[in-house]
Formats: sequence, structure tokens, C-alpha cells
Amino acid sequence: MIHPQAIIDPSAKIADDVSIGPFTVIGANVQIDSGTTVAPHVVINGPTRIGKDNRIFQFASVGEKPQDLKFNDEPTELIVGDRNTIREYVTLHRGTPTGGNVTKIGNDNLFMASSHVAHDCIVGNHVILANATALAGHVIVDDHAILGGYTTVHQFTRIGTHAFTGFSTAIDRDVLPFFIVAGNRARAVGINKEGLKRRGFSTETIRALQAAFKQLIKSSCSHKVALEKVEEIAKQDENVRMMLDFLDVSERGWIR
Repeated sequence: MIHPQAIIDPSAKIADDVSIGPFTVIGANVQIDSGTTVAPHVVINGPTRIGKDNRIFQFASVGEKPQDLKFNDEPTELIVGDRNTIREYVTLHRGTPTGGNVTKIGNDNLFMASSHVAHDCIVGNHVILANATALAGHVIVDDHAILGGYTTVHQFTRIGTHAFTGFSTAIDRDVLPFFIVAGNRARAVGINKEGLKRRGFSTETIRALQAAFKQLIKSSCSHKVALEKVEEIAKQDENVRMMLDFLDVSERGWIR
């Protein structure tokens, strides 16, 4: 399963059924669990832990040092979960001491060609980063978010669950759950209605989220009054409550 022209550091721990192509380099302190396939011409440096059934395509760079001038070769790590697809030229960097020492990626994510996850990011489950999407350091992307091609995300920003970004979106503040944002700089343009339908959300929930969006973004009343109206909607739908809870803890402010 390991091509003889692959270069594997003796300290690397590779499950017996892992497939590794020629000219791939696996560095020290790398762990790769069962069912994972690594194409030719991949570089994986450690400390890095990769879970089960991942697919890593050619020319990807996984577990490299962070692009942080303060980094001084501390033993930080990258943790990748299960069933992720990491396409060509994707770069996933390790953490830094100022960010908890770890970059963490969940399960069932798709990283399309040339996308980038910087140091100390936390990516949830079922997330899609389309081609050339770039996350700066310390970004959090919650479950089921989809970031359109060439999206750029400012450091210390959070993308809420089921959010969606348009092509070439520039994000400098938090994106509320269920929102669609687009543009440079990003503006909120609606609720991710089609995505929610595909994932089985009820018509009632989608209507409640749309009503909340209208109050938060399009209402002519004061922000305080709008929030009070959304609080009433949240009493009837837990997803609207999730949106408000996200808003309450937002540290960078949120895109409107």
C-alpha cells in the first residue's frame, strides 16, 4: 500500500491499510489512521494526526509550519478527523502557542483545490471550502457552512452553522448562522433557504429564520426593538434562538 518511492520518517505511525503514492513525503510525528489514501507528491509534516478514510490528493501540503512570524518551532499540531477530502494544492497549517497549539478539522469536509486553512482554525463537520477559499488564522467555521470560491476570511472571525458565502466574498466580521453573505466587503443578502430545504429543515423553521433576518437586516426600527421582535420569534423556534445566542457572543461584530 506504500509505494517504494515514498519517503516515510521512521517515527511516523501509519495504519496497515493506508495507501501512499510515489514521491510523497511523510515527516516525523505524523499519524495516519486506517482507510486513508494519500496521492503522489503530497507533503505531510508533523506533529499531525489524520483520522480514518480521508482522501488527500496530489500536491497538497498538510501540517506545515504556520505563516506566523511569532512562531518559533514550538511543538504545535494539526488534527484532521475522518472522511475528509483534501484536493490539489490545499494547504492546512499547524497551530501556534497563542491559539491553543492546534489547528483542528472535523469530519466529512471538502477542501477544494487551492483552499487554505491557516494556523489555529477550527473547522467543524460537513463544511465545504470551494476553490481558492482562504481562512486566516484563528477562524472558526461551524458545521454545514459552505464558502464559495475565492472567499477570504479575516482572522478571529466565525462563520455560523449553515451559512453560505457567495463567490469572491471578503469577510471581515462574523457571519450569523443560516445567513447568506456576498460581496467585497460582505453584506447579508438573505437566509440560506435552498441549503436548509436540502437538509430537511421544516417550512415553519425557514419562515421563522426569514422573519428574524428581516427584523435584523431590513427593519426600519431601532436595533434594540428589532432584537426584541426576534426574541419573540425565538420563543417559537430553537434555530432562531441559536442565531441570537451566536449574536450575543460575537466579538468582532457581525455582517449586516
